[in-house]
Amino acid sequence: MLILLWTYTGLEKLIRFESSRKAFHNQTFPAELAEVLAYAIPITEMLLALLLFFSITRWWGYLGSILLLTVFTTYVGLIWVGAFPRVPCNCAGIMESLGWEAHYFLNIAFILLSMTGIWLDRGEAQFRTSTLKF
Repeated sequence: MLILLWTYTGLEKLIRFESSRKAFHNQTFPAELAEVLAYAIPITEMLLALLLFFSITRWWGYLGSILLLTVFTTYVGLIWVGAFPRVPCNCAGIMESLGWEAHYFLNIAFILLSMTGIWLDRGEAQFRTSTLKF
């Protein structure tokens, strides 16, 4: 699910780059930060999908997912409670159609999925290590 999430959102921002870039500049960030984020966010999302794809880097993919989703969830939560004067969204595809409350809880679900992945990956790593010992 996380690989699909990051691939979908990253590709959507890259395919519609000019629209996505304008949306970042419409955020409440300074223009310089918006420009950096316009490039960094889709690249990071695609990198996370790639990290999650390979078992040797999966733990880093889960950790990165938790970190990025926590930032996104905090931002969405602040929008939801009215902390910003305007509520622009640079969400991808179907995410745009969600309300802020639904978006917040969807992000929480993906954070929990990432945490579960770390827990399961740790158990799998311990299993691999224990089976190597004779």
